[in-house]
Amino acid sequence: MPAYDGAAFDPPAPLAQVRLRNPTSGQVSSDIGMLIDSGADVTLVPMDAAASVGLQFNAAEEYELLGFDGRRSLAQAGRFDLLLLGKVFRGRFLGLNQVRGILGRDVLNHLSLVLDGPKLHWDLQ
Repeated sequence: MPAYDGAAFDPPAPLAQVRLRNPTSGQVSSDIGMLIDSGADVTLVPMDAAASVGLQFNAAEEYELLGFDGRRSLAQAGRFDLLLLGKVFRGRFLGLNQVRGILGRDVLNHLSLVLDGPKLHWDLQ
């Protein structure tokens, strides 16, 4: 069972390892840490990780994001595959200029996850 990350988050938070796949070349990224965030509407992936396999974001396709703190920002969209727990999620994902990404409800709503906070791990059901 994947453990929560207590080194980067206080309190510890559930983190999943995903990979990105370029649908044109088939090139796959190394593992990328993604925060499991059921409060996020969409999935945001690190732009550097996407670029490492030749994925690009479309500057003409920008979305306005509203953070939990009320701050607004813009994110560009890209189309590619996200590989998680033996499943492939194909679609449009937004770019993020951070080391870790965020798994939002556009992906999470297709999974049945159990978050066990007291034991600091999560599992796919």
